[in-house]
Amino acid sequence: MSKPLPITKAGLERLKAELHHLRTVERPQNVRDIEEARGHGDLSENADYDAAKQRQGFIEAQMGILSDKISRAQVIDPARIKGDRVVFGVTVDLLNCETEEEITYTLVGEEESDATAGIISVTSPVGRALLGKEVGDVAEVRAPRGVIEYEIVAIRVE
Repeated sequence: MSKPLPITKAGLERLKAELHHLRTVERPQNVRDIEEARGHGDLSENADYDAAKQRQGFIEAQMGILSDKISRAQVIDPARIKGDRVVFGVTVDLLNCETEEEITYTLVGEEESDATAGIISVTSPVGRALLGKEVGDVAEVRAPRGVIEYEIVAIRVE
């Protein structure tokens, strides 16, 4: 049995949209590119044909990966989870106890994480340290430069 993939509804919709785009735009264009390249003659020395076939392999592989992820998707709606603890899907406002810097993270599955946008995986060091904590708690995150302490200022569902 395949491992479930925890994901938000929006994350699942993005995966489905990407798969749809590959099936309805990228793959048909690639088929046209292969046909056009075939018309250029000898396939053994045809760089356009080789590139189009290579692109075909990439598209098919991506479609397989996306289909697998969609089939394993386990949509988690944080709005349905009662309580005021840090769980999958919530947004958490933190205060770095040392620098007094405020930072906000939304906790999601690995597939959706984008640290530059403040969207982190629940399996990341920060995500793991925050899970289960409440407002006012201090989470200790082990980082390469040492332990960083974050106070949880707010928890919200967006």
